[in-house]
Amino acid sequence: MSGLSGYRAHGPGPGDVTDGLLTMLVVAGLCLLAAGYGRGVQELWARRGPGRVVPGWRVAAFGGGLLVVLAADQGPVHRLAESSFAGHMAQHMLLLLVAGPLLAAGAAGLPLTVAAPRPLRQLLARWRAAAPVRRLRRPARYALLAAAAQTLVLWFWHLPGPYVAAVDRPVLHAAEHVSLVAAAWLLWAPVLGPVRHRAPAPVSLLLLVGTMLPASALGAVLTFAPEPVYPTRVLGPDPVADQQLAGLLMWAPMDVAVLVAALAVFLAWLLRMDRDRPDHLVAGRPGRHPKPAATGAATEGMVR
Repeated sequence: MSGLSGYRAHGPGPGDVTDGLLTMLVVAGLCLLAAGYGRGVQELWARRGPGRVVPGWRVAAFGGGLLVVLAADQGPVHRLAESSFAGHMAQHMLLLLVAGPLLAAGAAGLPLTVAAPRPLRQLLARWRAAAPVRRLRRPARYALLAAAAQTLVLWFWHLPGPYVAAVDRPVLHAAEHVSLVAAAWLLWAPVLGPVRHRAPAPVSLLLLVGTMLPASALGAVLTFAPEPVYPTRVLGPDPVADQQLAGLLMWAPMDVAVLVAALAVFLAWLLRMDRDRPDHLVAGRPGRHPKPAATGAATEGMVR
């Protein structure tokens, strides 16, 4: 995104003009997204009552996600990303593990649709009703699509060629960050989105674990590589140490975040299964009480 020409040692030049334009585009895009979401939420609350369709905590989550995207692109995080590969990886983890889940928890689909112009809403309705889209929206297929998108985006942009190209070209760097946020949003939507759109718990567990393993493998490769995988000009003063720290920053936070989320999904699934067990319904019916005293008396008589 903005100023994404990291590790460049030369002075002001044409790249700085591109950086400035990208900054304005990013800020304008985030403001447009926030305005559309806010308008849609306001209209939904006016129709159904505040917090009925889109709870307040989801609104706060979506706003927080936009702020995290902006914070990752500007200020100290951005300056750290321009000085080292580890700083760049920390920036990516903010987008993947904080911004993406928060945006997914914001449940933006309905508010943005409501805020869209009527022709666009009609186009979206026809698109959602199309047979190929309906098939892709089935839980298992959607999970496969989300996992594949996250894995491909993560691995592609951290291969030496695409990574160096993104470092040298601000436009490619902007595309890199947009794709990372979009992939994370897509991945976490069936886990943190509205209940009616969530994937079944087994599918969510497979989705989370299935995306964690390739990310862990990439982090392990960077951590244990005996020599720099990338050109030293895009690494810090100590190239091997910088690369190892970057690998750990990908490996540990990704595993912790995904394992915590998977554990939460699993526990919620167990609690739901326990609450819906048929024997609870039977035990609660009148006239269905067990008779332990009679059974005990009969057993005592048999012993005697």
